Parts: sequence; C-alpha cells; structure tokens
Amino acid sequence: MKGLFRPTSLKRMVFFLIADLILSGVTLYLAYLLRFNFQIPEEFLDSFWLTYGVITGAKVFFLFMLKNYFIIWRFFSFYDARNIFKAHILAYMFFIVIYLVFKEYFTPFPRSVIIIDFFLSLIFIGGLRGVKRFITEGRRQYSMKPTLIIGVNSKTNTIIQSALKEEIDYYPAAIISTEEDEKMADGYINNVKVFDMSALTTIIEKKNISAAILTEKLAQNELKHLVDRLNKAGVTEIKQVKILGSEHEKLENLSIEDLLARHPKDLDLDTISSFVKDKSILITGAGGSIGSEIARQCQKFEASSLILVDNSEYNLYQIGEQIENAKLKLLSVTDKKNLEAVFKEAKPQIVIHAAAYKHVPICEENQEMAVLNNVLGSKNVIDLSIENGVEKVVVISTDKAVRPTNVMGATKRVTELYANNVDAKGTEIVAVRFGNVLGSSGSVIPKFKQQIEAGGPVTVTHPDITRYFMLISEACQLVLQTAAIAKGGELFILDMGEAVKIAELAQQMIRLYGKEDEVEIAFTGLRPGEKLYEELLLDESEQETQYSSIFISKPTQYEISKLTQDIEVLLEAEDKVKALQKIVPEYIRNIHI
Repeated sequence: MKGLFRPTSLKRMVFFLIADLILSGVTLYLAYLLRFNFQIPEEFLDSFWLTYGVITGAKVFFLFMLKNYFIIWRFFSFYDARNIFKAHILAYMFFIVIYLVFKEYFTPFPRSVIIIDFFLSLIFIGGLRGVKRFITEGRRQYSMKPTLIIGVNSKTNTIIQSALKEEIDYYPAAIISTEEDEKMADGYINNVKVFDMSALTTIIEKKNISAAILTEKLAQNELKHLVDRLNKAGVTEIKQVKILGSEHEKLENLSIEDLLARHPKDLDLDTISSFVKDKSILITGAGGSIGSEIARQCQKFEASSLILVDNSEYNLYQIGEQIENAKLKLLSVTDKKNLEAVFKEAKPQIVIHAAAYKHVPICEENQEMAVLNNVLGSKNVIDLSIENGVEKVVVISTDKAVRPTNVMGATKRVTELYANNVDAKGTEIVAVRFGNVLGSSGSVIPKFKQQIEAGGPVTVTHPDITRYFMLISEACQLVLQTAAIAKGGELFILDMGEAVKIAELAQQMIRLYGKEDEVEIAFTGLRPGEKLYEELLLDESEQETQYSSIFISKPTQYEISKLTQDIEVLLEAEDKVKALQKIVPEYIRNIHI
C-alpha cells in the first residue's frame, strides 16, 4: 500500500490531466454563469460542449508541450507559472482562430465568456499547482533549495529521486550537461530538463538557483572554471556526490582540496603493490600527516608488518587505532639506543623516515631542537638502517630544502646531503622532495577554515606568496612509487604541478563558504625565514624517470668524513645558523626571494 501512494512521473501527469479536464469544465460553466448573471439562456448552452472540447483540448496540448504536466508539486515556481500563462494565451488564441473560421458551429456564442474563462482558468489551474507547494512549505521547518545538477548520469537520476522522497534539502530545478554529455541537452531526466553548459548563468538567474550538485568528476581546470562561473552567478553552496548508489550515499561540500589537488596521471599501483606487499616496514614520524598516510597506504598494499615510531603518544595512539596489528613504538629518533633496540627486534626490510619538525616559525624559535631532531634524528635512522642491513631507506624531504631561508629548510638539506653521500654498503638510500600536502597539520587550509568559521579575518603573510600543493594520499603513493624504482643515492623530486597564490587560495575558500561580504583578508607580513615562493630544484639538472611525475636531481657531492665532522660541529655549535651555512652555503637567512 505504501508504494501505491509514492509519487511517480506517470501518477503526477495523470492527476494533473484529470484535474485540468475537470477544472476547465468548471471554469467554463462558471464563466457562463457570471456572463448571464447566473441565469444562462438555454440556446447558449447548445455550443457549450464544443467550446469546452476545443479550449480544453488546446490547453492540455500546450500545457503538455511546455512540460507543465511534469512539474513536481512542491517545486512549482514563477518560471512554471509563466509557462501556464503562455499555454493559456496559445490555447485561447487557437480557440479564437477556430471560432472565426467555424463561427456557424458556435452560434449563438457569448464572446465575453472567453475573457472570463481565461482568467478563471489561470486562477484555478495555476492555483492547483501552487497549493501543494504552499502546503508542503508550511509543514516543513525549512525550505528546499532550488538546485542545479551538473552532469548527466545515473547519479543525476538518484539525486532527483532523493529529492522527491525528501531525503535531501535540495530540489533539482535544472540539469546542466558537461562537455562529455553535451548531446543530452534539451532532454529530460525524471522530467527535469537538461540544458547546455552555455545556459548556466541564464538558468541560475531564471530559476533562482541557490545551490549546485556535481555528479561528475571533472578535470581540475574544468572544475575551477565551473566553480568560478557558479560563484560569479551567486551560487556559493556547491555539493558533490562522494558516495552514491548504496545505503551510505551522501553529498559533501566541495572542498578547496578538490580545487587544488594535483592528480598524478601516472600512479602505478602495481609497482607500489609489488614494492610493499609482504615486506616488513618501519615508519618514523608515523603519527604525523605524511607518516600516518604512508602507514595507511602500506596497510592497503599488504605489508607483512608495520612498525610505527613516533614521539607523540596521542599521534601514535590515533594511527594505532586505524591500523590493526601495527607495532607502536613511542620514542624519539634522537634516542639512538632505544631506536637501535627497535631495529634489532623488528628487522625491517624498508624504512620510511618521515619524522621531522616541520613548522618554520617554531623551528626558528627552537633552533637547538630543530637541528637535534631533523639532523641527528635522521642520521640515527640512516646509520641504524645501514648497520642492520635494511634493504631500502626513504627519507622524506621538502621543497624548503632548496636554497633555504630558514632553519627547518637548512636542516632538511643537511639530511639530503647525508642520505646521498653516506657509505650505504648494501642499503639503498634515497631522498624524496615535495611541497605542501593539502590539509596537513599546521597547513594554511585548516587554519583558513578556522578563521573563516570564526568570522575572519583570514591572515595571509604576503599578497604574492605562493606554495605547491598535493593531496596527502597521492603524495604518499608517489613516495612509495619512487622508492620502488630507486637504486640508491638519488634525490627524487615529485612534480607538484603549478604553484598556488595563497591570497587567491584564501579568496576561493571564502567564496566556497559564501562569506565574501563578511570575511576579509589581512596581510601580516612575511615571518622570519619565510620565502615568497618555494622551489623544488637547485638547478636545471633534473633527469626524467619512466614516470612524468617523478624526476631525479643530480645529488650534491660532499665528502662523507667531512660531512660527518661538520654535522658534529653543528650539533655542538651555539650559533646554529652559522654552522648550518657552512654545510649549506646557499642558506641565506631572512632573504625573501
């Protein structure tokens, strides 16, 4: 019985058709009554049914042609009311033409009845279509939002069905086809019309669109262009289908990560799988943004065992909750004695070193600890890996190591030099350098989100500052892919795509939150050691690999005994900057390029 009363396109059309047939008869008869002061002469009723048939037939035809029989009751809008008016104009004009051509069949006929019936029919037929919407809106505590669906596919139909069942707070007012499905324009899905992308702005204005739902995965440049068009047209609430076609289907806000993410086209999952599967892997800094994602990826690709090392109990607990059977080791990489015990016990085949202090201002204020953790800690991991016959060591580096202007970048450059020049014996040691990952702890995106939600201002250090960005998951997959092809001694660079202006990023995030008139951007000035832009290469000597997203930079030669001695001097030095500059001569503090 429940299914009997569920609304469908056919039931809705049949209801409106029958209702229009009845209402047209009622309004025509009422027009006659009004014309003759409720006393209709009998001779004028002779042509009543002929008049009814012609007018009603014409109305039904034009209402059908204008898709008025497919309106969803609670979504009745001014645009639909205008179509009812058009249908009436056309129907009554048609009747007038028929009357003038076949006048003898209608005689006697009170012509003023047509004018009266025209207005009565508009009121009754239009009112019927509007009443359900008003009743529904009165019952609901919130109103559904007129929504544009972008993309023509099975998900589009599911969204419309969800709206009909009132499972979502959006109703589909129109569908926009993308380039891939542009041939669908002027068609209908569940009686919602499909328009070409060129009509986007017009449809938003005409149908009072306040939200958009993306049902297709678009290329990043297409997505950015589309979002810009939607924002300019006043649509700031943009949703996308994350999971669909199951009991867990849901809509999620389009995120800034979706707009900025660089999606490598050459991810080789088979290569990653063959590298990771059935291997014992030790990950330092396993509770951090990069380390935890690498741990999840290693679990996904079926590592035989995972040894997760971190000096934060909370971070280690968090990642331990996500990965069953992982061995959790709470210690600092600067604690060589306890770290050695972990190596002896675990006997890892692969070591991924992601432990580091990474926040530039904190490292500037705490130079001793930055050098101790980033340099000594890395040296400990590399040395113990060699001593314990680890097959491969992957050192996570950063674009801040290129011509560093801060302590953090300089310490990472020292680590690169040590990884590339140490006597590795049978261990293959590689460093992988990349830029910022989207949404990592302490990055600008979570910070901007908090500032926007708090009402602003959004703080940016400089109008021209730029950074590279990549999704954490994809960056970590590329790290594993890089490790798989490494032979040892290389410095790899991941292609991060184009640099993004942080000010433009802030503006885009404010638009996505729909708070352009509420939240301002404040420029606070570059912080100590901060660059205007980051680089990934020291020079143009990079070498291509079999993957377009992975390059090899020519390692800098540094006699290892001298480097070891210079590191010892660095660890003991009171002036850490000066000692770092001896090892990394290109390190110029507080010079903003």
